Amino acid sequence: MKKRITNVSFEFFPPKNDEAINSLWLNIRRLEPLKPRFISVTYGAGGSTRENTHDLVKQIKKDTNLEPAAHLTCIGSTRGEIEKIANDYWDAGVRHIVALRGDRPKINDKTINNGDFKFATDLIKFLKERFDFDITVSAYPEIHPDSNSIEQEYDILKKKVDLGASKAITQFFFDVEYYFKFIDGAVKRGITIPIIPGILPVTNCKRTIEFANKMNCKVPDELIEMFKGLDSDQETRKLVAASVVHDQCRRLIEGGINDFHFYTLNRADLSFAICHIIGVRAIG
Repeated sequence: MKKRITNVSFEFFPPKNDEAINSLWLNIRRLEPLKPRFISVTYGAGGSTRENTHDLVKQIKKDTNLEPAAHLTCIGSTRGEIEKIANDYWDAGVRHIVALRGDRPKINDKTINNGDFKFATDLIKFLKERFDFDITVSAYPEIHPDSNSIEQEYDILKKKVDLGASKAITQFFFDVEYYFKFIDGAVKRGITIPIIPGILPVTNCKRTIEFANKMNCKVPDELIEMFKGLDSDQETRKLVAASVVHDQCRRLIEGGINDFHFYTLNRADLSFAICHIIGVRAIG
């Protein structure tokens, strides 16, 4: 494989109990020597999970050499709530926000929105008018479930960029052709910010398929076939997963991509191994 500079970032979700907190920190420390561009922490839908996100982001900033990127969802929130959170991050030295709409809440199967924000673009505009955060946004090569067309996806992404987004991370995908086609379409429409591929190592094929179906992500038949018969064989699943993701990254690198965002699922081993294979090695 041709040697090139490859950049990575990693995503974690906030722990729910003390045992999970300890495990999470072991995984963060495992990946820290890879010198990722940033570590993102997903945003819980309220309650203790949301507070755990805030605490974890600030602790990463305080106790490590890593640059944290705090996920911030806006649906159901007031302007006052969002401004308080943003101020808290800014005062803690956090300068990177992943701005998202979040899942619309439902009551009796009916979608409701009792907050001051309807879309991620509302959040980006609000933040940029008050702070100088580096704003990362989401992108959907296979179309978000709530979108009507790929053209709508491009229109939304273009608006995010116009409001101040500096880069985008895609929803995970398995067929790299969807990603390349999306990139080509973005460039033709004047969208020139980096669009970083989101990479998901498959550790549980059944759960991945369920989640992929919800997110409009197509899972190739050959990938499903590779995991058949391995439901009770975790070690072999890991080996297969590493092979699948390596092939995906190899094809992306051959297509000129050198930035990758790994959805770690709070497990460092697979992401670390794949990074090693594609040339991202521990420093120090």
